[in-house]
Formats: sequence, structure tokens, C-alpha cells
Amino acid sequence: MIINDVVCPFCGCLCDDLELEVEGDRILRVQNGCSLAEATFMNDTRLPAPIRRTTTGWEEISYDEAVNETADILKDADRPLLYGWSSTHGEAQSVGVHLAELIGAVIDNTSTVCHGPSILAIQEVGHPGCTLGQVKNRADVVIYWGCNPIEAHPRHMSRYTTFATGFFVPDAQRERTVIVVDTRRNDSGGIADEFVQIEPGGDYAVLSALRAIVRGKDSVLPKKVAGISKEQLIRVAGICKNAKFGAIFFGLGLTMSRGKYKNVRNAIELTDELNRHTKFVISPMRGHGNVYGSNEVFTWMTGYPFAVDFARGIAFYNPGETTAVDILRREECDAALIVASDPGANFPRAAAAHLAKIPTVVIDPHLNATTALSRIHIPCTAAGIDAAGTAYRMDGVPIRLKKVIERGYPDDAEILKKIYNRLNGGMGS
Repeated sequence: MIINDVVCPFCGCLCDDLELEVEGDRILRVQNGCSLAEATFMNDTRLPAPIRRTTTGWEEISYDEAVNETADILKDADRPLLYGWSSTHGEAQSVGVHLAELIGAVIDNTSTVCHGPSILAIQEVGHPGCTLGQVKNRADVVIYWGCNPIEAHPRHMSRYTTFATGFFVPDAQRERTVIVVDTRRNDSGGIADEFVQIEPGGDYAVLSALRAIVRGKDSVLPKKVAGISKEQLIRVAGICKNAKFGAIFFGLGLTMSRGKYKNVRNAIELTDELNRHTKFVISPMRGHGNVYGSNEVFTWMTGYPFAVDFARGIAFYNPGETTAVDILRREECDAALIVASDPGANFPRAAAAHLAKIPTVVIDPHLNATTALSRIHIPCTAAGIDAAGTAYRMDGVPIRLKKVIERGYPDDAEILKKIYNRLNGGMGS
């Protein structure tokens, strides 16, 4: 059977034009997707059943046993942490927030270690953004700052920027100017019209220099700023000012380098300066398929986008205190439920080590690095493959994920509801 218009759940692009050839519970072929999409759909190495750690290794257990033991772990915890949520659908994220409120837990998503600084900056100065469709159809200048879309978002350039034909940009490769700013010449920089090589940690200074040039204050600048010549900075600022419609996309090279959210704030304020001369927008290059959705769901349910603490009985938010890495580093939490993410693979060593000390439960379709740190691993469906649901694209547009096959696993939303009901005395939905 051929299924058209399938949404790829891997990254924040959520490409919605894939074609799959399916036979029974197997996906035989992926058309239109990138190599990452193909690996996502073709990977059938699922954990067959829930497993529990014993003194001698791992043993298979039933879903009821796994749910009951997870509920007991969370019930006995004084400071539980619910973390992840970026690779599942909004329906599961919603149940997670209800569960966190019920048990007085901290609930945090993966933006805490990627685009959390972007959100903090947006909270301070706003977000002059737009949809990816607007960029595709209108932008004649595109800047990629601190990101490498060719490797991380392989179809971003072909669908929305460099190679994408737009309504007002019919000959994209001739009419679009692409600028890449990074500390080294990556694959994306290799095809850019202008590559700007910045010294590590120099983002804030370069953004400030560009703002000064846009305001006509270039005389105050030294000959070089963070390794970039004054002449190149003036040239880049001129390209931006003369654009009909410009778009800045930034990644972790900006959010996780020295300056953190102040870098992003400066970039947003540069965008505001450019809007005095032309139309300019700015957007983060979100990573996981539904990490933007976790911010959306958390915000419309609690008022806060990540790092939400229900210990007081109400939602409390203080990044640096209520963020997952900080709670783990301080060895503050005494139980953890990890859903649709793999902190064991990317958290700092001290944080990951604490996950191994406390009872940790993983709900995820596949074995991962966090499994080695956990007490229980519960396999579930994969959103966009054998579970339908809602995800938010990196520009904030909600897209419905399709269920394309049936593999007999329970949805993670269903598992979370069972845990919630067990903790709620069999009440609730």
C-alpha cells in the first residue's frame, strides 16, 4: 500500500510530503524524505516488551506490572522529575502536565538544553517571526547563524530557503543571498554566498557591531570584531539593509555559546533594527520533531514553556533552579520519569550519574543510553509512525501526524493515563 502526504516526525521541519510504501507492519520504502527520515521510518529495532532491572540483569515484565511499579515509584518520591517530551505528540505531553500537577513534580522538556535561552530572550523582547511558507515565498536574504541545516535539517534549504522556488522569488538560486555565520566552515557554509567565520564566543560582539552599522555608527568599530574584518561586517549589514525580505535562522551555536540568551536577545534586537529599513524576521532552528509542541502545550496549560515546578501546588518557573540539569546536578530529585528523549546521551556527567542513582523509568520505543541508567523501560508507539497525534513545526504551525502502521504497542499517552489513574485512585481520564 502507498501512503501519501506523510509527515516525518524526526526534526522541527516536520516535512509533510513523504510517500511511504507499507506492507502489513513493515515500511518498505520512503520517498521524498532525507536520510534521517529514512532511518526514522525504516528503524524497526523496537524493544519487544517492558523490562525491569534485577540484581543479575534485565527481566521482561507485563505492561500492568510496569505501570504499577512506575506509579509506586512516583508516589513514594518527594521530588519527582518528569523530563523529555520532545519526540512524542501533544496529546501525551498534555497528560504529562496533568500527571506532574497531580504528584507535585517538576516537568521539563528538552528545550532546557537547546533553545531554552531563545525562549528567555523572546520573553524579554518578543519574537519578530513568521511561518516557513512566508520565508519560502518572500525572502531574498537568508542568514544561518550558529547552525548547519545540511546536516541537522537536511531539507530546510530545499523546502524553504536556498533552493526553494517562492512566489516572489521564482529563481531562488539566483535571487536569494545566503549568509552563514559559524566558527568553522561547515557544509552549509560551503554553499553560502557569504561565509562569516566568527571566533568562538564572539557572537554578542558581532551582533552589536552589526547593530551599530545598521544605525550608521560604523565609525566606532575597530578594524576587526571577533575575527571578522570591519569591511566584511559593513558588507553583510549592507546586504541585510538592501533586502526586500530577510530571514535569520539560528541554532545552538548561538544559544549555547558564551552569552546564552543575551546572544539571542541581541539577534532579535538586530532584527528590530533592520525592520527600520526593510522587512526582517528571525526564528530558532528547533531540533526534535515536537520540541516546539512541548513548549506550546506546557505554556497553554501552565503559563510557562519549560522547567515547570508543581511542588507548591501551583505552577512555578525559574530556569536555573527548576530546570532538569540543575535539579539533577544538585541531586535534588529522588525519582525520574523520562519520556520520548535520551538525557543519558547528552546531559552533563553529574546529571546523568544522578539518574543512575535514583529510580528512573523510561517510556520510549527504542533502547537508548538512558536505558542503561534506568530501573524500568516501557516501550510504546512512535508518534508519526504507529501513533497519530499533533506536533508543532519549528515555526509554530500545528501539523497532524499520521498513523501509518500498526505494531501492537500501546500509545505513550495511554501508558501515562494508566499511571495517572493508578496515582489518582482509579479516578480521572
